[in-house]
Amino acid sequence: MSRTIPRQFAFAAVLLIATSCSQQQSKPAVNKLAKNAQFSGFLKDYSQLKPVAGMDDMALGYAATDAQKNLHKYIAVVVEPVEVYLASDADDAKLSDTARAAATEYFRAALVKAVSAAYPVVDAPGPLVMRLRPALVGVDFGGEVPAAERDSNKGLTHTVMIGKVRVEMELVDSETGDRIAAFVDQQNLGEGAEIGSVNFGREERWAAAREAFDGWAYRVRNFLNASTALSEADLDRAVKSYQPYGSAPVAAKR
Repeated sequence: MSRTIPRQFAFAAVLLIATSCSQQQSKPAVNKLAKNAQFSGFLKDYSQLKPVAGMDDMALGYAATDAQKNLHKYIAVVVEPVEVYLASDADDAKLSDTARAAATEYFRAALVKAVSAAYPVVDAPGPLVMRLRPALVGVDFGGEVPAAERDSNKGLTHTVMIGKVRVEMELVDSETGDRIAAFVDQQNLGEGAEIGSVNFGREERWAAAREAFDGWAYRVRNFLNASTALSEADLDRAVKSYQPYGSAPVAAKR
């Protein structure tokens, strides 16, 4: 004889399954840089990238010129969690959740600080809101962290090497996913930089790592400044259309 499962138990079972699937999907995959690859593949399209005016030749960027989909039209940005791409010969097993968080959380905070002066940073998508998708490319690992310096819950087992890391990012419309801008910074700012503690942001011996993350974030802001600067033609139109408060409008010719 078949039995009917009470509705509240059925709902609880569905909720448990959905929660389990959500937790499994939310854990980011381990990405790895292909050997001798120029780019990671994090961006779907690299063909639009060109040298960024006013920056060195290690910076490549793209900014849409579409009248309705460009950096000038947006008023806020969501900064997404930072993706990690390991160096091609890095040992995947050393990328623990702790190691990932130590690098990505500091860099995301640096990005938020850098871009917030240009665009308010918000938590949810919406009209005229962009999503900033960042990635650290080329993360590697160094020697073992001495056991005496580890914490059973927080300590890193191996140092995280960021000396050869590059940055890739893009800005997309938060509702449609349409690309607005993209930036690849191939300059290595972290020569000799490594992370050996989850609290590296407050410890002086890891200062080179902090400076590297802050430097990359600053260069992202420089890219935004360069990409939102008005062209000479736009400036000329703005000057000609400027009318000081209180001045009489020019009469139209008949």
